[in-house]
Amino acid sequence: MSDVDLVADVGDRLGEGPAWDPVAGVLWWVDIKGCRLHRLQPASDAVDTWELEETPGAVVPRAGGGLVMAVRSGLALFDPGTSHLQVVAAPEPERPGNRFNDGGCDPQGRFWAGSMDDAEKERTGALYRFDGDGTWERILDGLGIPNTIAWSPDGATFYFAETFDRVIHAYDFDPAAGTVDNRRLFAAIEPPVFPDGAAVDAEGFLWNAEWNGSRLVRYHPDGSAERVVPMPVRRPTSCAFGGPHLDILFVTTAQDPRGAQGTPAGALLAIRPPVPGLPRAPFAG
Repeated sequence: MSDVDLVADVGDRLGEGPAWDPVAGVLWWVDIKGCRLHRLQPASDAVDTWELEETPGAVVPRAGGGLVMAVRSGLALFDPGTSHLQVVAAPEPERPGNRFNDGGCDPQGRFWAGSMDDAEKERTGALYRFDGDGTWERILDGLGIPNTIAWSPDGATFYFAETFDRVIHAYDFDPAAGTVDNRRLFAAIEPPVFPDGAAVDAEGFLWNAEWNGSRLVRYHPDGSAERVVPMPVRRPTSCAFGGPHLDILFVTTAQDPRGAQGTPAGALLAIRPPVPGLPRAPFAG
């Protein structure tokens, strides 16, 4: 667990939102501040990059082909073949200072994404559920920086971080209704570290990337820290299981003005965890 591989030194300003596509056998992720989308083809280590017309926050494959993305204004469909980006839902016209941030699909194929104040000052963010039929619902409101959108293996627990407050919460999840309830504290993080993006492994443990923490933390389902994996960058941002056997944990990172020369800040990294990950559902729309 001490080995961290440098997968792609792409120089992301704010790498985020990694997602494995098991059909194509590729990893997607975004550079939020660089307005870029990346695709890694592990078989050749080739990386393809698209310049985007809107700030991206997260990306996942669609069941019918192509991608769905959380972008500055809302939900968008993206065709890598034509580079066509089509915004299909814009739920926050009254919040022009917001952009969308982290996102991911629940086991039923609904896309969840959180918005935030791009200046990172106001609690104007919200959490949304986007359904496959094009409808959407605002689930939580008054948020600072939403992160850690993940589910337990049985789909009964939803994990969600309020980065402003340095906490990860657990909620009861209703898979039929697509709603959350019974919020409780899962983990609290000490300053100057913040919880960021996360992934759940096959044993139900939550892996969380810690901004300013230079580490990943693997949390037991009871919220206790089971292990800490040091990273060679101060700002790991998110993680996703990938590879044919979901036995690689890919880690996105961000640039760090305090980083030492030679540190691969903004690169895509990877570790080999002791337990593989869980397959994530594609977007049903």
